Amino acid sequence: MSPENALAARLEALESRIAYQEHWLDTLDEAVATQERRLAQLERINTLMQEKLSDQQRALQEAEMGAPSAQDEVPPHY
Repeated sequence: MSPENALAARLEALESRIAYQEHWLDTLDEAVATQERRLAQLERINTLMQEKLSDQQRALQEAEMGAPSAQDEVPPHY
């Protein structure tokens, strides 16, 4: 193989590797963007769930404060 052919083969191999790496870079970039969108969605869901849990805890505390306890109830008359 002549030096020119060897150089052309090496150049072609490098171009092929670069094209392959660019393809994988695009694929990984798309995967990261998808995960970023999913993470943002999960963070919104988490925030809503925390708010809902806080509301339910607050409602439960208010119900417990307003409801008479067993000690406050008058025993039934015989």
